Amino acid sequence: MQAQTNSSSEAEAITPANLKRTIDRIRPAMASKRLDLPSICDICGFARSTRRHQSCSKLRQQRKTEEWAALMAEKAAARAAREKRYAR
Repeated sequence: MQAQTNSSSEAEAITPANLKRTIDRIRPAMASKRLDLPSICDICGFARSTRRHQSCSKLRQQRKTEEWAALMAEKAAARAAREKRYAR
């Protein structure tokens, strides 16, 4: 094995502290709680956990792309307008 050396031309190491500022989401976070989405799909009428639901799930992703883009733009604008807690 060869030893790896750090050179000044290498990018900054990714740590949990600087990882957060490098990630920009293009969609909102996945549903994290039980009530975020109903268990029955509004497009196909089947339960979301079934195999038959995958095709309409992809349809929803395509249809809601513009809505998600607008939502993420609103969140980014709110984050930019918010006053900073700690001046750096």
